[in-house]
Amino acid sequence: MFRMWCRVIDDNHLIKDTVICDETYDKRTHKIMNALEKACYEFDLPKPIWLDPIVKDFQLHNKCRFYQDSFIEEIDFDYLEIQVLEEDY
Repeated sequence: MFRMWCRVIDDNHLIKDTVICDETYDKRTHKIMNALEKACYEFDLPKPIWLDPIVKDFQLHNKCRFYQDSFIEEIDFDYLEIQVLEEDY
């Protein structure tokens, strides 16, 4: 099973969070993108853009943060953080 934790942080406080589970046999990249899309839909947020530093952080740590520069629209929080909790190999 693949599980990803998504949370919205503002002023060092957790505002919203959710865990997205995916039991499909899709590729890891597709699972990540689908989970991020589901979380953004649940939080009523636009989908962020994957900038190069964010991709590198995610590849190294299975965790990354999307700040204002990753969103086209204005956001009313500090950042959106995603973290892979569990995945099948």
